[in-house]
Amino acid sequence: MSRRSPLVIIAAGALLLLPLTAASCDDEPSAVRLGTAAVGDVEEIVEAPGTVTARTAATLTAPAAGTLTELRVESGDRVDKGGLLAVIDSPELEQRRDLAERSLDESDVVTVSSGTSGFAAVRHRTDEQAADAFEHAAAAADKIADPELKKALKHQITAARQQYAAASEAAGEAVRSVQRGVASLSRAVGALSAAQRLQAEQAYALADAAVEALSLRAPVGGTVQFGGVSQPSTPDLSTILEGGGSGVTQPAGVDSAVPEGAHVTAGTPILTVVDTSELGLSAAVDETDVLLVEPGVRAEAELDAAPGVVYPATVRSADLLPTTSARGGVSYTVRLSVGAAGDDAPRPLPGMSAVIRLKVREAGDAVTVPASAVISVDGRDTVWAVRRDRYESVPVTLGVQGDETVQVVRGISAGERIVVAGADQVTAGDEVP
Repeated sequence: MSRRSPLVIIAAGALLLLPLTAASCDDEPSAVRLGTAAVGDVEEIVEAPGTVTARTAATLTAPAAGTLTELRVESGDRVDKGGLLAVIDSPELEQRRDLAERSLDESDVVTVSSGTSGFAAVRHRTDEQAADAFEHAAAAADKIADPELKKALKHQITAARQQYAAASEAAGEAVRSVQRGVASLSRAVGALSAAQRLQAEQAYALADAAVEALSLRAPVGGTVQFGGVSQPSTPDLSTILEGGGSGVTQPAGVDSAVPEGAHVTAGTPILTVVDTSELGLSAAVDETDVLLVEPGVRAEAELDAAPGVVYPATVRSADLLPTTSARGGVSYTVRLSVGAAGDDAPRPLPGMSAVIRLKVREAGDAVTVPASAVISVDGRDTVWAVRRDRYESVPVTLGVQGDETVQVVRGISAGERIVVAGADQVTAGDEVP
């Protein structure tokens, strides 16, 4: 949960604190202290916990069960988008492609028996084969991690469905025309042949695309690390029974990365490509402060891993929907760009914890008073001023507010003497000693 930081910068005009003593029966010094309203710059700071973020990270997973036959990179290698990183051998997908290829070779011949009922049977069988091909292709596409490759394959499946649906409907209409006696058998044979040929071509194309997806290519440019973004702590029973590499719990001291030659199940994370070309920050800003945060607001970040080093940052956006913590507090994610802190400063790594100070409001050459000088009287912000050598309660309008210093927009002028401590001991009209 964020909180207002006590960090307030006053660029001009120091506050002069004047001790005041008053006579008392025991001659003890009074707790009342005076100061002077000054002119300076004030920054209102919202402090929030945050995390360093990479531009993007993409985890490549096995599209199907098989063997990791080639691993062409090492952890830490820099790769370009589209580069071949690993190859998986999946006999199941390759067998499906071989069957589709044989069906394609045999799709030119349509054998029909039992009159028009035979035509209907051929069409029904072709429809079932098409549905089976589409189902397996969709299942293979769902296991592809590369979003662009997945999107392309799903688009290919959708287009194939639409094309086949049109061909199947044309074949059905031809069969119905034969049954009504208004079309020749040759027309029905031709329509069925076209539907079968299209189905076989699509089945082979989709099976071939699934096999091609076994060659894992970098979806983005970046740095390689083995495994996924986060490793599962407890494998599920089905994964263990399948004998998948991700289902084996490695003992301490053993690399958890999937080695070349290991068996993998569909969905096993092989490696992740992290793009750190542009680092950012993600801050959790409390609901009481988020309305002050706008794009362009300047900020500073200090990493737990690099204490004392200040990284400049700028707000890019703030999420509209909140996140609720286990304690019930509500916060909003604010995203920032982060800059370099200097040539000698360490480069942050994604996931590092940070404290982010957002400069949500600023006032320059403003009339400022210590925050301790402002009290509430009948629900109004008030400052005790010294006027004509007597205490006077003055309602004020505040502007930018820091925890130590605040801006006074109306009510007090620069140079006026004010009570900065001990206001509870002051009575209006009393003479200032």
